[in-house]
Amino acid sequence: MSETALRESEAVELKSVVVDDIKKEIIAFANGGGGMLYVGVADNGDVVGLADADKDLADVNNMLRDGIKPDITLFAQSKIDRIGDKRIIRIDVQSGVERPYYLTGKGIRPEGVYVRHGAASVPATQTAIRRMIRETDGDSYEKLRSTEQDLTFTSAEAEFSKRNVAFGDSQMAALGMTSTGKIYTHLALLLSEQCVHTIKAAVFQDTTQQVFKDRREFGGSLFKQINEVYDFLDLNNKTKATFDKLLRIDKRDYPETALRETLLNAVVHREYATSGSILIKIFSDRVEFISPGGLVSGIELDDIMSGYSACRNTALSAVFYRLRLIESYGTGILKIFETYKSSSARPRIEVTPNVFKMILPNLNTSAANDFSGTAPTPQENVLKFVREHGSITRKQTEQLLGASQTAAGVMLRRMTENGDLTKHGSSRNARYFQTPATTSMT
Repeated sequence: MSETALRESEAVELKSVVVDDIKKEIIAFANGGGGMLYVGVADNGDVVGLADADKDLADVNNMLRDGIKPDITLFAQSKIDRIGDKRIIRIDVQSGVERPYYLTGKGIRPEGVYVRHGAASVPATQTAIRRMIRETDGDSYEKLRSTEQDLTFTSAEAEFSKRNVAFGDSQMAALGMTSTGKIYTHLALLLSEQCVHTIKAAVFQDTTQQVFKDRREFGGSLFKQINEVYDFLDLNNKTKATFDKLLRIDKRDYPETALRETLLNAVVHREYATSGSILIKIFSDRVEFISPGGLVSGIELDDIMSGYSACRNTALSAVFYRLRLIESYGTGILKIFETYKSSSARPRIEVTPNVFKMILPNLNTSAANDFSGTAPTPQENVLKFVREHGSITRKQTEQLLGASQTAAGVMLRRMTENGDLTKHGSSRNARYFQTPATTSMT
C-alpha cells in the first residue's frame, strides 16, 4: 500500500494509537456509506506503526463487541496490516443495516450517534436519527426503535400479573416491545413509565367551555393512564334517581360500557407519531373524546359502523387483546351504540383528517327532555345540531338520527327544498347550513 494514499477524507480516518474515540469513527462510517480506519498512522499521513499491534487489535475487537450497539461485528472487519516495516491495524467498516449505531453507554441520542461530515465524525441531529430509524425499521410507529432506552415497566408488570399473563424478555420480544439486540421499540415506550403521551380531561360547568370545574392530565404508562382516567370518568358519572310509584330507579349519566369502550378505542387507535394529547371534555349534557389522528387510510365512517375495522396500532391492540382489555377488532364502536339503543339520544362521531371525536350524550339530560313534552322531530334535531356545530353532513345526519344513508339523504333534500337548510358542495362531501331566516325550537 502506498503511504501517500493515506489522507483523511469522508471515507478515511487516521489514528496514531488506539483511543476510545475510535468507536465514534466506526459508528459514523456504519451510519453512512462505510469507510476505512487506520490505526498507527498520524493525522498528517505519516506511518508511525504500533508497538504491540496484537494487543491493540484485541482492544479494538473488544470495542467493536462491547462498545457499540446494535452488533456491528458483521460490518466492521479489523486486521493487522503492514506499510513498509511498520505494523498497523486496518478496520474496514461497511454501511450497517440496523442504523443508527450508537455508543453503548449513551443510547440512541445525539451524544451517542455519530455521522460523517467531511473528514470529521460529528453527533447526529435528532432529525437524522429519526430518519435512520425510519429507513431501517419502516414507517410503523410501534416497530420503530425508541430513542429513549432507559425504560421501566412497573405498571405493565402489574397489569400482566393481574391477568396471570407472563411478562419477561421472551414475551416482550414476541409482543414487539423489543427488536434485535433487545432494543426497546416505541411500543415498549408506550407501555413504560417513560411514555411521553398523555390524556387530558376537563369537567365544565354547563354545555360550554367557559367555566372549568376540574381539569387533570394523566401520564405514565398507558396502563396507568387508562386505569386512572376511567376512575376519573366514573367519579364524574353521576347517578340520577327517579321513581315509579314506590320503586326507586337509579340511572347513571353514561353507560359504563360506553365510557370504557370509548376510552380504550381512543387509546388503541390514536396516532402516536404526532404530538398532542387525547382530550376528554365532560359537559353537563355530553362527554367528548377527542383523539389525534383521523381514520386509517382507506377506511370511511360507514365501514366502521358496519363493524369493519383497520387498526392503526396493531401491536398495541394485540397487547390489549391478550390482556382482555378489548374483545376483538371492530366491535368497540358497535358496542358503544348498542348501550344507547333504548334511548332517543345517540352517540355521534365526527371525523377530520387529523381528529377522531366520539360524543356520548348524557342519558339523564336526554331523558329529562324526552319527558318534558313532545319529543323533538328528526328535522328539529338536525337544526339543533347545525346551530351547535355550524353545519351538518349526510354521514353526521345518519349518526345523529340512527337513520340509513337513503333516509338521511331524503330528509336533507326535503329540508333544503323547504328552505330550512342551504346546501354547499356536491355528492357525499356536501355540507348543509341553516338558512338565515329559519326559526325553530332549540
